[in-house]
Amino acid sequence: MKKIILLIFLFLSVKFYAQEKEKITIKFNNLTQLEAIKFIENTTKYRFFFIDKWVDKKTTINFNFTDSSISKILDTLFENTNLNYYIINNVDIILTQNSLIYESVYQENLDTITTNKNNFDDKKTVPLLLSTNTPNNATDTKTVKIGKENHHAKQKNYTLSGTVKNGITSETIPNLVLFVRDKNLHTTTDKNGKFTFSLPYGANSIETILSGIQKTKTKVIMYGNGTYNFIVNEVAEQLEGIEIASNARKNITSTETGITQIKAEDIKTIPQVLGERDILKIATTLPGIQSAGEGVDGVNVRGGKSDQNLFLLDKSVLYNPTHFLGLFSAVNPFTTDNLKVYKGNIPAEFGGRISSVFDITTKDNDAKKFTGEASIGPVTSNLSIETPVIKEKSTLLFAVRNTYSNWLLKALNDKNLKNSSASFFDLNAKYKHHINKNNIVRISGYYSKDKYSIASDTTNAYGNKILAIDWAHTFNNKSSGNLLLSNSNYSFNIDLDGDANNNFTLKYVIDEVNLKLKMKYLYSKEHKLDYGIASKLYNVKPGSKNPKGNNSIITPFSVQKERAIENAIFITDNYTISKKLAISLGARYTLFSALGNSTQRTYAANNPKSDATVISIQEYENNEIYKTYNGLSFRFSSRYSINEDLSVKASFNNSYQFIHRLTNNTSASPTDTWKLSDLNIKPQESVQASIGIYKNINENNYEFSVESYYKTYKNILDYKVGAAFLLNEYIETEVLQGPGKSYGIELLARKNKGNLNGWISYSYSRSFLKLDSNFLEERVNNGNYFPTSYDKPHDFNLITNYKLTKRFSLSANFAYQTGRPITYPTGKYILQGNEYLLYSDRNKFRIPDYYRLDVGLNIEGNHKIKKVGHSFWNISVYNLLGRNNPNAIFFVTENGKVQAYQSSIFSKPIPTITYNFKF
Repeated sequence: MKKIILLIFLFLSVKFYAQEKEKITIKFNNLTQLEAIKFIENTTKYRFFFIDKWVDKKTTINFNFTDSSISKILDTLFENTNLNYYIINNVDIILTQNSLIYESVYQENLDTITTNKNNFDDKKTVPLLLSTNTPNNATDTKTVKIGKENHHAKQKNYTLSGTVKNGITSETIPNLVLFVRDKNLHTTTDKNGKFTFSLPYGANSIETILSGIQKTKTKVIMYGNGTYNFIVNEVAEQLEGIEIASNARKNITSTETGITQIKAEDIKTIPQVLGERDILKIATTLPGIQSAGEGVDGVNVRGGKSDQNLFLLDKSVLYNPTHFLGLFSAVNPFTTDNLKVYKGNIPAEFGGRISSVFDITTKDNDAKKFTGEASIGPVTSNLSIETPVIKEKSTLLFAVRNTYSNWLLKALNDKNLKNSSASFFDLNAKYKHHINKNNIVRISGYYSKDKYSIASDTTNAYGNKILAIDWAHTFNNKSSGNLLLSNSNYSFNIDLDGDANNNFTLKYVIDEVNLKLKMKYLYSKEHKLDYGIASKLYNVKPGSKNPKGNNSIITPFSVQKERAIENAIFITDNYTISKKLAISLGARYTLFSALGNSTQRTYAANNPKSDATVISIQEYENNEIYKTYNGLSFRFSSRYSINEDLSVKASFNNSYQFIHRLTNNTSASPTDTWKLSDLNIKPQESVQASIGIYKNINENNYEFSVESYYKTYKNILDYKVGAAFLLNEYIETEVLQGPGKSYGIELLARKNKGNLNGWISYSYSRSFLKLDSNFLEERVNNGNYFPTSYDKPHDFNLITNYKLTKRFSLSANFAYQTGRPITYPTGKYILQGNEYLLYSDRNKFRIPDYYRLDVGLNIEGNHKIKKVGHSFWNISVYNLLGRNNPNAIFFVTENGKVQAYQSSIFSKPIPTITYNFKF
């Protein structure tokens, strides 16, 4: 009531007092704003009325005024502040924050003001009236004014930016929705909790919405551009099991096709082999992503080879993402935040692979106090910690995981395996430093090492190394960018230490240095641009073999190194045409240059590549470019919303890949090598088109999607019969390249909430390859298309979790796959008393189908607020039915007879108990 009386008094006083007319000469020398106000009061008749904390007491100013009016002096003094002023009696000056004091009041609805079609510069704005009485049912917590009110509003819309933080922990909150309900406007915080929001002039009631966070309303008065940081609090609520996507309707509203997102925290209740949480294994339960097999490195995405997948750990390449011969993921679940799999329209910022991108992000630590998590299982233990380094400035995340699996091999009945060994460990570290509000630096490192010897005198070891520096800079409310410098390294060693004098060590290394600049620009509400450049330097040491010990007769040998540089430029425009229609247009141009030192062969045209058809050998100097390839990739995707819960999407893209993984096994292994494109091996290419329908019902509790795709390939690399890749100087004589195709349909049904939740996925997919030539030795299956070794038409997965109480839940998985293709013997012949086999066309037959059932019991610790930490038990049985799923079938000649063998990894139920503890 006092405020209303004061306003009436101010308005009425205008009728009785005229504005000042006298001129003032005054000089400000290195005065703060507060000192300038005091100086005016001391040297003139004017008096000021204001709240002391409004006025700047630090920044100094220098102004000279000669015969100037008091209004001109005050306009200059408060020009870059949010202070306005009003003069009464030609003596008293009242300062206000943000708002103006008007000479008259217009009773006009605010909606009329903010939606006025006239140019704001040409129309004097109507004052905004705010009620001081709050209705009983109102949820507004406060009113905030942004910018400085002017008699003539310059724009219809202004930009609000800021950060959303947890009121207790001060941690930033990603994926939180800011929603202006009456104007149907919304935005979402990014992974750092930051947001940018375009809002109309005047009052906007902003709601904060996120599961587990208390809903708030804040009335924000927009007079101009500015910043405001929202503080929200957590609310205690019952967790509802497995939920993969952070944003409930993102599957409907986004333009992306063929994208899967998994949060690491959401997979802890899913029973997995030996109790180890594995985010990559969970990815293979979703449509379009198939495991290469148990105990096998690699995955196949939409009919693609395992080397056609780009694995990124914090934007850096991870060449081998598995431990323990493919049984476990090399990604630590305690440090992982989420995984995005792009299998449809791959964004233009990613290049170098033609099937998919696995974008793995570690936690963006913002620890305000020391916290940690630990687990103990039958074969592994894990420990991670998060701790502040400099208060409010920097934090450190560190984790180590180790295995003690040798006891498991020694406990087996097989005498050969008793002398076997297998172990691994990995280290993760991430340091985050806030330089200021516009600059954040992240330094991350990763190291892994595997070592195994299975029933032999040969020890194999392989590992990854990653070091990356990522600098994030915000230029203004519209523009921001990231600069990444990283180094990725993968190597393996083979160490033979037998009784004979042929002991040796063999080493392979691939190393790359990557520099990438990615920019984001908010051109308008309709256009959001991503653009940048990237450069990558490859260094490959294909292998060196050296004698081990003084008695070894092995002759040292090494294959020449390979080097290349891959440069790219990319741009994407995410264009919202209307509420119903949105598209994403992107392009990526890549230039690949093979570099010397190098020795390259030229083979006779229209002849098979072999030692006998070499016509010349060319030597190239260091850093000399001897072969270039380039390609322009297009990315297009679109979304049309039929209604708010139903949308149709379509996409098209083409891609290039300049690096190849060499294997002549049925699936990838840790000792496979990588080969760069050169004079004789061309880059792989692919073109993919896809379309899908997406439907949510019951307030996004149920999600349904159907997607179909068709892909064509060029220059897919396959092997000749009997090919040998390791320590081979001239790989081109052992491989073939040809076209391929794949197609399929993918179905997903998911329940996100309730006591029973989980998903059902089904894929029908086919993958074919064609290797044709005029020469018999380079032709496979008479030059006709044949199924690839990873062609598995039917793939079905069921993942369920049933919550019995707040602490107890039951989980179950069921998986089924068509058996992979295999080449069987169809006849035999006898030569010099020994039996030899005649084989069918390549991949004409299939091994038996694969199916498996897993069950688990999950026990949460008590929910007391005051306790040292939170515990979690997982008791599970992997392969409950004891299905003897064949991993491979092969045929050998022993003692003059042909013998068939079948190998399996887990042919019996595997029980596991794992204990996890957070502190």
